[in-house]
Amino acid sequence: MSDEMKNNIERSDNREVFNLPTAVLPGYAIFPGSFALVDLTPKNEEAFSEALKGDKLAFVVSSEPTAKKGVLSEKLCSIGTVVRVTGITKSERDKKIKSARMESLFRARIEKNYAEKEDGILFSRVVRCTETNDLSDKEQIAYKITIMNALSEYSKNIGSLFGGFLKICVATEKIGPLCDFVAANIKILPQARQQLLETLDVRSRADKLIESIRAFIEVNGLEEEIEQKLQSRIEKHQREYQLREKMAVIAEELGDGDNMALEAQRYRKAIEESGIPEQYTTKLYRECDRLVKMSSVSPDASVIRGYLESCLSLPWNSSTKDKTNISAARKKLDRDHYGLEEVKTRIIEQLCVYTLTGNTNAQILCLAGPPGVGKTSIARSVAEAMGRKFARISLGGVKDEAEIRGHRRTYIGSMPGRIISALISAGTNNPVILLDEVDKMGYDHKGDPSTALLEVLDPEQNNTFTDHFIDIPFDLSKVLFITTANNKNDITPPLLDRMEVIDIVGYTFEEKCQIAKRHLIKKQAAKHGLKPANLKISDKALQTIIEGYTREAGVRALEHRIASICRKAATQTVENGTEKFSISPQKVAELLGPAKYKSEQPERTSEVGVSNGLAWTAVGGELLKIEVAVLSGTGKVSLTGSLGDVMKESAMAAITYIRSRSESLGIDSSFYEKNDIHIHVPEGAVPKDGPSAGVTIATAIASALMGVPVRADVAMTGEVTLRGRVLAIGGLREKSMAAYKNGIKNVIIPSANSTDIEETAPIVKENINFITAENMDTVLENALDYSLYSKRALPADEKNAIAA
Repeated sequence: MSDEMKNNIERSDNREVFNLPTAVLPGYAIFPGSFALVDLTPKNEEAFSEALKGDKLAFVVSSEPTAKKGVLSEKLCSIGTVVRVTGITKSERDKKIKSARMESLFRARIEKNYAEKEDGILFSRVVRCTETNDLSDKEQIAYKITIMNALSEYSKNIGSLFGGFLKICVATEKIGPLCDFVAANIKILPQARQQLLETLDVRSRADKLIESIRAFIEVNGLEEEIEQKLQSRIEKHQREYQLREKMAVIAEELGDGDNMALEAQRYRKAIEESGIPEQYTTKLYRECDRLVKMSSVSPDASVIRGYLESCLSLPWNSSTKDKTNISAARKKLDRDHYGLEEVKTRIIEQLCVYTLTGNTNAQILCLAGPPGVGKTSIARSVAEAMGRKFARISLGGVKDEAEIRGHRRTYIGSMPGRIISALISAGTNNPVILLDEVDKMGYDHKGDPSTALLEVLDPEQNNTFTDHFIDIPFDLSKVLFITTANNKNDITPPLLDRMEVIDIVGYTFEEKCQIAKRHLIKKQAAKHGLKPANLKISDKALQTIIEGYTREAGVRALEHRIASICRKAATQTVENGTEKFSISPQKVAELLGPAKYKSEQPERTSEVGVSNGLAWTAVGGELLKIEVAVLSGTGKVSLTGSLGDVMKESAMAAITYIRSRSESLGIDSSFYEKNDIHIHVPEGAVPKDGPSAGVTIATAIASALMGVPVRADVAMTGEVTLRGRVLAIGGLREKSMAAYKNGIKNVIIPSANSTDIEETAPIVKENINFITAENMDTVLENALDYSLYSKRALPADEKNAIAA
C-alpha cells in the first residue's frame, strides 16, 4: 500500500479529509451515533480487516438503486458514514457467515471523481460533512413534539417500540441526533433511509423523517386494500395462489424480504437435496405449502418447522464405510477387554458374516450378565472395530410406547422416538445402537414399549420402520443393534425370541486382578492427575481389595475402590509433594478403612443339618447355606430367612419326600409327629425364592434326622419332587462360579443340566468336580459324610437300621 493511501487525516481549509478502506452495503444506511452488526461479503470482510490493522476506521456507503430487480448498481451514493470497527465475529444466524461490529461516527462525502482500488480493496478519499441548523429553540421544541406524536401513531399502527425508546427520544435535546436515532431504530422504506442520511440540513431532515414515518404507516395500512384487489382478481379455486401473492405484495410494500414464503422455499430446496425417497417428498412439500399460509409466530408454524427439521436431519443417504479387517477387530477387542472369550468370539463371527454378506440382517445380540462386567463397553468396542458411529439408548424405567415409536404430531410437545433421535445424533444410517437394560422396561396405560421394539429388532420388518412423529418409513436394516440385560428372564418372550442371548458370567479373582492391572489402575491414575508409572498396587493389595472391599460379579466396585486410593494419592501429592506410591495390603487398610466383607469360604468341618446350596442373583451366583434343627415337639414346621412362596413349597415337598423314604433312610417313621423341624436360611434380611434349593433343603433335613453330617466341600442345586426326582435348574454358569469362588470342590447338579457344564467358565471346569443326579438317592450318597457317622452315639436298634 502506498503512503498516500494510509488511514491518515489531512486538514486543509478547515476540512477533515480521510483515506479509508470502503465497504459497500447496497440498500443499507448506517446513521451516526448508532451501533451496527453487519453480515459481510468477502470484499467487505477484506475492507474491515484492513481497518482493524490500522486505526480501525472504515467508510460505509450504499449503492444507488437500479431499475432491474435483483441487479446491484456499481454507482456509489455520494454520502456515507465513517465507522469505527470493533471486531469481526461469526454471524449468529449462520455460522458460515461473518459479521462486523461497528460504531457509527459521522457523515462523510466522497470527493468527486476519486475512488481507487489497490490490492483488491476499495479505498475512498472522503470529507467530513458539516451539518446546518438554523432552528430556534421554539422551533426545536415544536419539531420534537411533532416527531413524538408521529412515533406515538407509529406505535399504535405498526407495533410497540423497544423498551426505553421513547425515554431516549425525550432525553435527546438536539433535533439532528434525535432524527438519526429514530431513523436507525424504526422501520421505514429503504429509499427514505438514504435520503435522511444525505440530508445535512437539520430542518429538512426533521421534515423528511416525519414524512417517512407517516408514509410507512400509510403503506402498512394498504393491507386491506391489497386484500380487496386480490379478491377481485383471483378466482376461488386459486386460493392458495392468492395467499402467496398477498404475502409477496405485503413483503414488497414493507421492504421485508425475510418472510414465510422465503422460509418455505429454503425448506423445499433442502428437501430436494436430502435424499428422501421421492414417493414421500409430496408429504413434505404439502407441509411447506401450509407453512407459507401461517404467521411466523403461530404455534402451528413451530410444529411444522420442528417436523421438517427432524425429517431433514435424518441420515437418509449418509453412511460410514465399514472396516472389515478381522485381525484388527480381534486385537481391538482383546486390548479393551480381558476374558469374555465367548462374547468376543461371537462378535468376530458376526463381523465375518458381515464381511461375506455385506449386510447386518443377522441375529440381534443380547449381552446378559450382572452389572459391571463390561456389556456396554463391549458394544462400544464393536462400533470402533467396525468403524461405525455409536449411539446408546437407555431403556431402564421406560414405560411409554411413544419413547420408541415417537409421539403423534397432534399432541403438544410431540417429538420423535429414541430410535430416530439416536440416528439423528449419530448422523449415519448404519451406526451401532446399544439398547441398554431392555429387561428393565415397564408398561402402563400408555402402552408397552417392549412390543414397539419387536418391529425395531426384527430384520424382516425394520426396513420400513415408521416413527409416529416422522410418519415416513425409514430403513433400519443397516443398523447393528446390540442389547444388554441383567436378567434375561425379565425380558418378554416375544422380544427374547428375536435375540441371541450371550451370557456373561462374573469374573474370577484372577481375571479381576488382570483387569485391574491392565485397565483400571491406568485409567483411574490418569483421571486423577497421577502418572500410572508412579502408582504401584501389589497383587496382594489387589487381592485384599477384591476380597475385603468388593462383593460383585463385575469390576465396577473394584474400580471405585481404586479411584478412592487415587484420590488419596492425589491429596498427598498436592499437600506433601509425594509423587510415587506403593500400595501394600497394610496400606490398603489405612486408605480404605476396615474391610467391609469377610471371606465367604465355607466351614471346613462337616456339620449335621447344614448343607451348601447355590443360588442365582442379578449380580451373579452366591453360596446359600441351609440350616435345619430337629427338636422334640408336636410336628410343627418353621420356615425362616425371608423365604418366598416357591421356596416354602420346596421345603414342604422335601419333608414329604423324607417321610416317604423314612424307612429306607433309617428314620423313625413318626418323626413328623414327635419333633418340630425348623428350617432356616441365614441372612434373613435378604429375600430368597425359587425351586432350585429343593435338594439342598432335603439333604439338610435328612442329615438332621439321620445324624449324618453333610460334606463341607459339596454344594448342590436342583428342584426336588415328592418322589425324589431331581429336576433341571437355570443359571448353572453363575452358580458354578460362586462355588469356585468359595472353594467348593464338588457340585451336585441335575442330570438334565449335564450339557450345560460345557458352557461354564474354563477355570471352573478345571477346579470343580460336577456330579450329576437323577434322584435324591444319588444326592444323599454323595453329600452325606458317613465316615463321621460313628462318632454320634445312637441307640442300637437305630444303628442297625441305618447300617442295613
